[in-house]
Amino acid sequence: MLSKTRGIVLHSIPYNDKYGIIHIYTEAFGRTSYMVARRRGRKTGIAQALFMPLSVIEMEVEHLNTRDIQRIREAKICCPLHDIFTHPVKNCIALFLSEVLYRAVRTHEADPQLFNYLRDSICWLEMAEQGIANFHLVFLMHLVRYLGVYPNVESYSPDSFFDLLNGAFSDSPPGHRHYLDRNESIIFSRLLRMNYANMGLYAFSRGERYSIIRRILEYYSLHLSDFPEIRSLGVMQSLFE
Repeated sequence: MLSKTRGIVLHSIPYNDKYGIIHIYTEAFGRTSYMVARRRGRKTGIAQALFMPLSVIEMEVEHLNTRDIQRIREAKICCPLHDIFTHPVKNCIALFLSEVLYRAVRTHEADPQLFNYLRDSICWLEMAEQGIANFHLVFLMHLVRYLGVYPNVESYSPDSFFDLLNGAFSDSPPGHRHYLDRNESIIFSRLLRMNYANMGLYAFSRGERYSIIRRILEYYSLHLSDFPEIRSLGVMQSLFE
């Protein structure tokens, strides 16, 4: 069955000498795997440059519910990206976030709100001129809402501790090690107030940025099954040193 859908490229891996598997979060089918010819040239039909991490593409696909790996008949760029692929900081952020999405977004059902959030966020990153160093922090904090694990922030006070395991603030440290101290909790509450429009107004020290991104990923690992260590985190950290 032929269908048209937009998609966001998450990850690609080689399948054999001739084909690769492209993991794409699609608007119509959720996360889907596609087989694409790896060879370059006129006979491949689809340019490999379309499948850069976080590329937003429009596709005509063969989609069968009985098949684990689908096929792309035609594809074209839906949202042209220049800065994300050429700006060293934006490109590093894109690689980091595409790895997080590949590990975190696993649903095979359509979720228009999640797709729109991802597409709009990619467009923000492409156009952003200020606050770029905070983009990935804002992205990850808002993404958890669409993953169904957004924390309870109503109980926050300046002296509280954020319980990563239970996703809520408390007046005293919980009886386990997965929590933020008072200083980290203040930074965490600041992140909850940030968005793409105001992210340029917030400044963090290198130590604060290093600590909070690791704790955000810890929150992900506690609330998303089989969420692994993110390999590109080290590159991200060195970028802002």
